[in-house]
Amino acid sequence: MRSLLTASAAATLLFLTGAVPAVADDGDGADRTFTIEDSRITESSGLAASRIHPGIYWTHNDSDDGPYVYAVDSRTGKTVATITMKGVGEPRDVEAISVGPDGNLYVGDIGDNLDGSWDHVWIYRFPEPKRLADATVRATQFDVTYADGARNAEAMMVHPKTGRVYIASKREGGGALYEGPEKLTAGGDNVFRRVGEVPWVTDGAFSPDGKELVLRSYFSARRYAFENGRLGADHAVSVPLQGQSESVTYTADGSAMMFGSEGERSEVVRVEVEGGGGGKASPNGGGGGTSSEDGGEDGVSKKGTATGGAVAVVVIVLALIAAKRRRG
Repeated sequence: MRSLLTASAAATLLFLTGAVPAVADDGDGADRTFTIEDSRITESSGLAASRIHPGIYWTHNDSDDGPYVYAVDSRTGKTVATITMKGVGEPRDVEAISVGPDGNLYVGDIGDNLDGSWDHVWIYRFPEPKRLADATVRATQFDVTYADGARNAEAMMVHPKTGRVYIASKREGGGALYEGPEKLTAGGDNVFRRVGEVPWVTDGAFSPDGKELVLRSYFSARRYAFENGRLGADHAVSVPLQGQSESVTYTADGSAMMFGSEGERSEVVRVEVEGGGGGKASPNGGGGGTSSEDGGEDGVSKKGTATGGAVAVVVIVLALIAAKRRRG
């Protein structure tokens, strides 16, 4: 979904923080910071690390593209396979993608730009291709509704152990985490029920061991302990500065998180995770990332930093834009 973040606001944020993401090398170049080179991919809204093709990331456009999913090689940034889904309706607002423990790719057509006007949304599922080549695959379509009424969402995550699907809604005052049924069924409604409160969210991903859930927004990200289908303790993690912050996924080995954005030749930035799949995210891997809380050497959060000032400027810019649109 297109945000209200303008180029001038993004430039202001970068200027005030002086943060420029650095490239993190990783052996053969896989799972490193890369740029999506495919001119067709201009609204990369979701990101998922392949479980069978090292260094490959699955992505898709937001809307007005069709039933397409792209496999991008992180070594080169080039698309190595375009998958066309058949057996599904016309995609409406595709916002998320995730890989399940069953070897399937799950594509979340869950956005609602009119904020709750559609009585149902969809999830598409198909096996992750064993061979990377352009192909047409038959996908299963699942109808999704929410127990407490329709809403907008951009984050869909499949738990890597249980296979259960979760969706995080997106609202200005904060959204909610929704849990799907134990198994999705075709031909009927799959009702998702609220199980937790979350902030404004544009994407999310489970760690490979399923013990943590990272949720990102335009300017920040938080990692939550996750046990028995419920959110636990959380803390801020480092995020790169991106003009249109849309997606996040873990690398297949859990050693880092990959943060993506929309736009032509958009960048996917690697941010290291200390201790592999657990522990606190380190800002070193992502260059000069920012977080909603910057801890000092003594572990105490420091307020009033350049990052905080930059975010304040951007918030003001966004508020002015919103006010202008309301007056118009």
